[in-house]
Amino acid sequence: MEWGSESGAVRRHRIGGERRDGPAAAPQLEREALAQEPLTDACGGGARTRKRSGEGSGSASRGAGTGLSEARASLGLALYLLALRALVQLSLQQLMVRGAAVGHRGEFDARRARDYLEHITSIGPRTTGSPENEILTVRYLLEQIKLIEVQSNNLHRISVDVQRPTGSFSIDFLGGFTSYYDNITNVVVKLEPRDGAQHAVLANCHFDSVANSPGASDDAVSCSVMLEVLRVLSTSSEALHHAVIFLFNGAEENVLQASHGFITQHPWASLIRAFINLEAAGVGGKELVFQTGPENPWLVQAYVSAAKHPFASVVAQEVFQSGIIPSDTDFRIYRDFGNIPGIDLAFIENGYIYHTKYDTADRILTDSIQRAGDNILAVLKYLATSDMLASSSKYQHGNMVFFDVLGLFVIAYPSRVGLIINYMVVMAVALYLGKKLLQPQNKTAAYTKDFFCGLGITLISWFTSLVTVLIIAVFISLIGQSLSWYNHFYVSVCLYGTAAVAKIILIHTLAKRFHYVNASDQYLGEVFFDVSLFVHCGFLTALTYQGLCSAFISAVWVAFPLLTKLCVHKDFRRHGAGGKFIAFYLLGMFIPYLYALYLIWAVFEMFTPILGRSGSEIPPDVVLASILAGCTMILSSYFINFIYLAKSTKRTMLTLTLHVTRTFHDLDGNVVKRDSGIWINGFDYTGMSHITPHIPEINDTIRAHCEENAPLCGFPWYLPVHFLIRKNWYLPAPEVSPKEPAHFRLVSKEQTPWDSVKLTFEVTGPSHMSFYVRTHTGSTLSQWSLGNGTPVTSKGGDYFVFYSHGLQASAWQFWIEVQVLEEQPEGVVTVAIAAHYLSGDDKRSSQLDALKEKFPDWTFPSAWVCTYNLFVF
Repeated sequence: MEWGSESGAVRRHRIGGERRDGPAAAPQLEREALAQEPLTDACGGGARTRKRSGEGSGSASRGAGTGLSEARASLGLALYLLALRALVQLSLQQLMVRGAAVGHRGEFDARRARDYLEHITSIGPRTTGSPENEILTVRYLLEQIKLIEVQSNNLHRISVDVQRPTGSFSIDFLGGFTSYYDNITNVVVKLEPRDGAQHAVLANCHFDSVANSPGASDDAVSCSVMLEVLRVLSTSSEALHHAVIFLFNGAEENVLQASHGFITQHPWASLIRAFINLEAAGVGGKELVFQTGPENPWLVQAYVSAAKHPFASVVAQEVFQSGIIPSDTDFRIYRDFGNIPGIDLAFIENGYIYHTKYDTADRILTDSIQRAGDNILAVLKYLATSDMLASSSKYQHGNMVFFDVLGLFVIAYPSRVGLIINYMVVMAVALYLGKKLLQPQNKTAAYTKDFFCGLGITLISWFTSLVTVLIIAVFISLIGQSLSWYNHFYVSVCLYGTAAVAKIILIHTLAKRFHYVNASDQYLGEVFFDVSLFVHCGFLTALTYQGLCSAFISAVWVAFPLLTKLCVHKDFRRHGAGGKFIAFYLLGMFIPYLYALYLIWAVFEMFTPILGRSGSEIPPDVVLASILAGCTMILSSYFINFIYLAKSTKRTMLTLTLHVTRTFHDLDGNVVKRDSGIWINGFDYTGMSHITPHIPEINDTIRAHCEENAPLCGFPWYLPVHFLIRKNWYLPAPEVSPKEPAHFRLVSKEQTPWDSVKLTFEVTGPSHMSFYVRTHTGSTLSQWSLGNGTPVTSKGGDYFVFYSHGLQASAWQFWIEVQVLEEQPEGVVTVAIAAHYLSGDDKRSSQLDALKEKFPDWTFPSAWVCTYNLFVF
């Protein structure tokens, strides 16, 4: 990365020793007066005087003339950042701490866990309600648990329960909707002392997968880790103080249904005082602690004390809980419905193949399994023998600042301590800048003016940098090349990062050449360092005021540069920007820049894959360009002064493809419209533009049209993401005829005394169905038998209910009540039911299979058969 902009040695003071007279010379004379002001060196003591190069003599004059060429500055800074990036990469690839015991007796054995993983994934995709999920996987888990029970130590007692709950709840996710589940499956194992236990810690994973994916990382590997942890704990000769409950839940991908069924209905749920949730947002690598609490800082301390290979960040926690990432985990269910604190972990690397057919066991390194198992085993053992678990309410209050240092260890301290540290750093900056800004006016007028001009120039450079990359991103999107960097991420760095750097350098180069014509290079270097310090101090103050624990990053970016500046200031004043100054300056910046690159890696590792499946309404190039511009601003901040000191990938694209037959009925029950086609949704911003050259029939002439009078435009949305994906295609195709069609009927229609209509329905069908409701003008949906009884609208005003069941479920019967304010001839409400066939023979059709074969191999079309029926009442 190049930062310099001028050639030659360090620019001489432009005024030299020539005499200046008259009013125009006053600002420069004030700068000279300030330059002669003696200051105390914080690291070495003594006084030093800054002189103009043409006016001084001796070492100061000669030092000011020592050279820092643009080429040397650019090359040095680029090598410095590359070296830090290489160090970050090395730490990320080092999955295991050297010397850690592997495979010893009483230790976690990744080879056994891998064997479990390969058996589970060999079953194939495991959607809720399919035999693969409900029978084969459950049977395998129970067999392995039985073998573990036989080998267990007499100190422990193992109890096993297969729970099949039915329930309903509303959730504020994807705009809000209601979820109903019937006869889904949980496999629950309780490991406790022989005499029993009154308190327990929960370990949670899910063995179901999304449709058409083997789900190795999400979440079979976590269940495999839990089986091995259960084996190690049960054979241990060390007695537990509390119980450990292992929940293998079978319906997480159905938007957290199985965890809700367990925590609200299972008798063992009342024993649980804390939990660990094992999840995935990528395939392999390190498992990141990205949520803890709420509050309960003792849980963070437990992880810090016990984890062998720590990888945790409060930054990830605050980003995830902000809602920026469109995802959720069982952590939410245990927190909101169980009022239980916990720790949420997830693999985050290589999210490009998350939820695709490429999520296979062979892509997960054994070292990833080993480190995850070591950590989970150690933390569970720590909690199960801790006195804090039984009296966790005593340690409930307060948040923690926590972050790992290159995966070697975790630093954690209470947020109230962080508040004190942050304000102490702010006070130090206030004293440092106040000493310069609050001197007698005749000495500081020029510095104050130059400081605020420098602040304005810095903000302008950042703003124009952001505007430039956004213009490029919009242009790239308009010419149909959005996501062109998705295959090779570093293309985006070269495209947007280079543009951002170039704009920042251009603005500061223009300011140096045309605005600060008569200013000393050293003087300007100091001014712009102070400007960067002031900006980061502003960020620190704002983040601390907002109560964000992530403010520690700004504290690092203020404290270390300030300490570095005070230590090198004496040498800088005497010898200019020489080799010694640069070496000590870069050494002082080592910690903030290293940690910033560490976090930036995590940001791009998580967000880049998400941009490829964020829907058709969010332009990914604009988002990525903004993030890269922000990173460039941060990384350039303390290197801007060198401008004044120097002389003059293939990834996987996802599509959702449904072969659907739609039937629309009028108020009298007559069929008014019936059609059939293959409904196609692209998960990225480019839609089908990259697919059309391979499949010409998928083009804009078959763009799907919204049925204005039907809920959610009359299409069988699996989840209510219609507001994210508004570009879809409808390719005409023959009707589908599932062997086990869905049946929807009106059981009763009752007029209530309070002028409302109560409609009772009964539905039978496949394991996954979606129910949609839209009230007509003059009517409102007042209540229903789902969730807590209060209907929850999705974005757009329609109502969406997600339904799933396990094997041999009874008919789904429910009612809705419509408040009629004004009678309408076209009825009071429109409802629709979509039946999704995610497994078995009904899942496929010859037309669907033929179309899938035409997709290029760098795409992943997730496809199944669906029926849609709409009724008016």
